[in-house]
Amino acid sequence: MDTQHPSAPSHAPGRIPAEVPRGGITHENSRHHTRFTVIGNHLAQHSELSGLAIGLAVHIQSLPAGARADVRTLAARFPEGTTRIAAALRELETHGYLRRERRRTPDGRVRTRTVSCNQPGAPARADHPQRPNPKPPPKKPRPLAVPHPEHSVPPALLQAATDLLAGLHHTDARLALSTRDAERLTPGVAAWLERELSPAAVRHALTRDLPQDRPIHSPAALLAHRLMAQLPPRTAAFRHPAALPPPARHRLQNCDTCDHAYRGPEPGCCPGCRPTPR
Repeated sequence: MDTQHPSAPSHAPGRIPAEVPRGGITHENSRHHTRFTVIGNHLAQHSELSGLAIGLAVHIQSLPAGARADVRTLAARFPEGTTRIAAALRELETHGYLRRERRRTPDGRVRTRTVSCNQPGAPARADHPQRPNPKPPPKKPRPLAVPHPEHSVPPALLQAATDLLAGLHHTDARLALSTRDAERLTPGVAAWLERELSPAAVRHALTRDLPQDRPIHSPAALLAHRLMAQLPPRTAAFRHPAALPPPARHRLQNCDTCDHAYRGPEPGCCPGCRPTPR
């Protein structure tokens, strides 16, 4: 006859895994993907705050920007009365989790703004971090201040000014201009040419003594500054280009070097065969 042991367990107890604590709390966590608020352990495990104060701090941090968090609104939301809620809010103010600021609105009224700090002492990033920062408006191009001719400019003079600006990059590659910048600088160059300066003289004034071994970030601004700051004075014999007498028409001469015909006041070499002055 078999002996029964009513006090013996029906089966051996299973072994508790090493990672599961034998007592206390066991967490069953699942990841949140929407509608969640990150709370630091410095608040959740604060040793000096009451449970009501911690709960109110968590609730306030979960509210959207602009929501009301005054004593009456919180008392209508939670079963605790206004006295306990007011005391809990003072706890949060004492430990830096809450701040109240009085601001005057444009209409002259004084409003109280509640500021919730999720990490007291840390530098504030923004009043409303959940809202994306608006994109700054695009910067408007700064107008280039350049001198302008005092009279109507002949088309040939404007064309000479445009050609001069378009060829500056041959002298210094850093002076390459866009079409828009060249159009805005053309009146300034025309004002120089109007004062009886040669294109070579204007080109030399714009390109001399440039900074070496470093880039020029805004060549148009540099040229505009030089055109304005170094504008030469008008000569005493200045006359409007339209009133100038027509250029003298010299007779044909034969070049002593290449024997080609050219017009000049006296015999000698044509402009292509003359030595270039240094």
